[in-house]
Amino acid sequence: MTALLRTPLFKEHKKLGAQFIDFGGWELPVRFSSIKEEHEAVRKNAGLFDVSHMGEIEVTGKDSLQFLQYVMTNDVSLLVDGKVQYSAMCYEDGGTVDDLLIYRKGPDNYLLVVNAMNIRKDYQWLTSHLFGDVRLEDTSRRIALLAIQGPKGLEIVQQLADVNITVIKPFTFRDNIQLADHSVLLSRTGYTGEDGFEIYCAWDDAPDIWNKLLEFGKDEGLLPCGLGARDTLRFESALPLYGQELSRDITPIEAGMSFAVKMNKDSEFLGKDALRKENVNNRKLVGIEMKERGIPRHGYKVFADEKQIGVVTTGTQVPTTKRNVGLALVDKDYCMLRTEVEVHIRNKKVLAEVVEIPFYQI
Repeated sequence: MTALLRTPLFKEHKKLGAQFIDFGGWELPVRFSSIKEEHEAVRKNAGLFDVSHMGEIEVTGKDSLQFLQYVMTNDVSLLVDGKVQYSAMCYEDGGTVDDLLIYRKGPDNYLLVVNAMNIRKDYQWLTSHLFGDVRLEDTSRRIALLAIQGPKGLEIVQQLADVNITVIKPFTFRDNIQLADHSVLLSRTGYTGEDGFEIYCAWDDAPDIWNKLLEFGKDEGLLPCGLGARDTLRFESALPLYGQELSRDITPIEAGMSFAVKMNKDSEFLGKDALRKENVNNRKLVGIEMKERGIPRHGYKVFADEKQIGVVTTGTQVPTTKRNVGLALVDKDYCMLRTEVEVHIRNKKVLAEVVEIPFYQI
């Protein structure tokens, strides 16, 4: 039996009494107190997440931009130093290899941040399409990643930073900032629908930064948070999760990511021809809300007009509003707001309707 991987913060999580789960081969905290309490802390104050299982791949060399333009759906040429871009990588048939963040550190220096379970697959995919003067390096096991999210996140981080971090705007970053006496890359990004920062640091520096953030944030209501709250927060904000809203069989356009697919950029990219075809994008991700008692769960079938028209990708009772809602991938003919559908729950069809997403906004 293969031992589970652990982040550099595993011992700190144990001290805090975390409950752990196996997440893609990693032993990670699902919660420290309760998912509801941690979720509410992020919405009202701040929460601190260990996301060191995420992957980092460095792309360098004079042909880096040309290479990234070919393998990414977004227009990487729009990036300037210090900017971050959300993008996807597609197979030739339009299916999604992964969704990721691209950091431009310099004209020939980019950092890709990929999903933990896709690190090896993504690296192999990139390598298989490599050309020109481009070098790839998987630095995932050298870089730790913390995320502090919530309305009080900025003032907590500012206490430990050596510069004014208010100049770091959403989807921008500053490298080589001193935070708690450690050099970090500080990025104003996140996966919760709240304002916040992601902190990239050396693997061995993570425990000290984690503990100091918790110490300085205690009076502001900062709580350590696990994967449970991370999932309810991103779902409430209708942010896609690879393996559910995105997959080998779901295109970025179907998943509502058209903003990250630039059909009109100057260069061709993998999957572009397929994504142009109507029959490849004949489904759409929508929000649904139960009109009768029941909670839509991942994998539940969605019906209308006596036929299956889709499937629930994620669903739960959202902590903030207590609504029983879900994200569902349905035929395009059934995506209009207030369209009535049925969700197959425990051997019966339960009434629901298509509603606006996200389910929560700041």
